[in-house]
Amino acid sequence: MDWHLLIAAGVKIVVFVFLLTLPLVAMAVWAERRVSAAIQDRVGPNRVGPMGLLQPVADGIKFLLKEDFTPAHVRKTFFWLAPTLVMVPALLTSAVLPFGTKLFGEPMVIADLDVGPLFIFAVASLTVYGIVLAGWSSNSKYPFLGGIRSSSQMISYEISLGLSVVPLIMLYGDLNLGHIVREQAHNGWTLLPLWGEGLSVRGLILAIPMFISFVVFTTAMFAETNRLPFDLPECETELVAGYHTEYSSMKFALFFLGEYAAMIVGSGLCVTLFLGGWSLPFGWLTPADTAVDVPFWQGLIHIGVFFAKVIAFILFFIVIRWTLPRFRYDQLMKLGWIYFFEIAVLNIILTAVLMWLLAPGSAA
Repeated sequence: MDWHLLIAAGVKIVVFVFLLTLPLVAMAVWAERRVSAAIQDRVGPNRVGPMGLLQPVADGIKFLLKEDFTPAHVRKTFFWLAPTLVMVPALLTSAVLPFGTKLFGEPMVIADLDVGPLFIFAVASLTVYGIVLAGWSSNSKYPFLGGIRSSSQMISYEISLGLSVVPLIMLYGDLNLGHIVREQAHNGWTLLPLWGEGLSVRGLILAIPMFISFVVFTTAMFAETNRLPFDLPECETELVAGYHTEYSSMKFALFFLGEYAAMIVGSGLCVTLFLGGWSLPFGWLTPADTAVDVPFWQGLIHIGVFFAKVIAFILFFIVIRWTLPRFRYDQLMKLGWIYFFEIAVLNIILTAVLMWLLAPGSAA
């Protein structure tokens, strides 16, 4: 057994999950409350710490100290299992995100898999089991309706989500997220092909189907994470609190953390696929060969750039939530099956045709 690799993986897990992702969840909660307050012209959290920055800490302590009440009428085994099934997949999927180049000679990715997007989609799809179990095991009509809505919604939009990534795989010819980021660093981001080979006629034309993929992917990600305007599974006006109506204390907190962790991982995946991951624009500070160690300060800059992009995308999530109204359920399903599914399939065909026409030596 290579103890060096095992220890390095453990350190990266601790750093990425416990020192970066979970604090980012807390800050996302704080940012959501402050941004929503600004949009609605009110104050927001401002008592615990400067500008309310310690409010997430107070909320966490509150969840720990509240009574962990389990209603007598629930199916207890599945009732306890459901929050874990929502939280764990969200953290597992972060393992394949390349959040930097190298630090102390170690690549800044926990598991450098050659099937990164497939791993994320496969593991993230397990979340629906936790939500369905939460709704069913609660033995209550509102959680049950929320569980049914969520399962239908997540399964529907998973199809569009997966299909929207196919054009990128066709373009880059690789399923390794690290290789995709490296290609963007040298030849232009997927949405900003303004340097390297991306600045060619081929790169600029192929940016059109890539933008369509970005729109479909981002919208499907909203639906997958149950964020407004797709929060039908837990909409307060109809279902009280949806599938977590009967939950309290840390079990409710796990649902809460799972939603925000999924939002952060979704933002990280979107940044990785479309916005160049850890890379700066125009190839600035991009190593010619990522197999070579980079200076410590440069590695820190790459990590900072990745998380700055993720934070910007999280703010986009938050602004959309507090700007758009909630869809009706029939509108939500129609959008997924009648529009996005067909758009994603046609976009694959468009990408294939453009790649064939623009291929070197093509008759066209």
